[in-house]
Amino acid sequence: GEDPFAKVKGLIAGMIEQLAKEAQAEASHKSYCDKEVGETLTKKSTKEAAISKLETKISAQQASSAQLKAQVAELQQGLAEIAATQSEMTALRRQEKELFAKNKPEMESGLEGVKMALSILRDYYAKEGKSHEAADGSGTGIIGLLEVVESDFTKSLAEMTAAEMTAEANYESMRKESEVSKATKEADVKYKTKEYKQLDAAIAEASSDKVGVQTELDAILEYNGHLIKMCEDKPETYEEKKSRREAEIAGLKEAMSILEGEASLLQRRAAARHLRGGQAHSSLGL
Repeated sequence: GEDPFAKVKGLIAGMIEQLAKEAQAEASHKSYCDKEVGETLTKKSTKEAAISKLETKISAQQASSAQLKAQVAELQQGLAEIAATQSEMTALRRQEKELFAKNKPEMESGLEGVKMALSILRDYYAKEGKSHEAADGSGTGIIGLLEVVESDFTKSLAEMTAAEMTAEANYESMRKESEVSKATKEADVKYKTKEYKQLDAAIAEASSDKVGVQTELDAILEYNGHLIKMCEDKPETYEEKKSRREAEIAGLKEAMSILEGEASLLQRRAAARHLRGGQAHSSLGL
């Protein structure tokens, strides 16, 4: 006979099939979410580590650049002081030379005059004659005084010349020292300036790299937010859904089994009635 539960069983079978499809789809979705979330977190960690490394590098380079710039400023201040000192030394040396150039001829001229006077007086008082004898004592005094003046002039001229030579030697020595110091500082300025400019270029490049990595990280974080909404922002977890669905499928299968049992029982009963009815009919015919 016809199964009276066929329609119901068909509906239950359809429900079981639909639940199975949903379970498979959600399992695939869960697998996709786990894979994407895992990969996204790995990328996030990688980018954050890269940014941290770049920040450390930039910070170190900025510190080195600032130190070099401070050293260059100090060297330039030193060069300015050398130039000022050199200028003062040169001006003073010029004044000393001009004064020496003026005083030396005057001193030489005075000394020459004293020598000439001494020569004349000596010649005069060396001549024989009574007219000279009376003035011989006073003449000797004048000659003696002029000899002292001659000695003083000679000494002063020698000291003046020695002082000029010493001043010139000292000036040249200090000038050479200044030139050496200036050349050293200028070389340091050139080298350190080149170095901090290279560092500044590296800082700019690293900063640009950091911006690029930060942009990538922002995109990863945005995608991660999307994943969180898509994969986790649900009132029921995947495990809860899976357990509930399995229970539903088990219940439906149990209902299907019961219905199949009932249908089989009903079919047996109908067959038995039909058999008894046929036997009764045969007896009446007899």
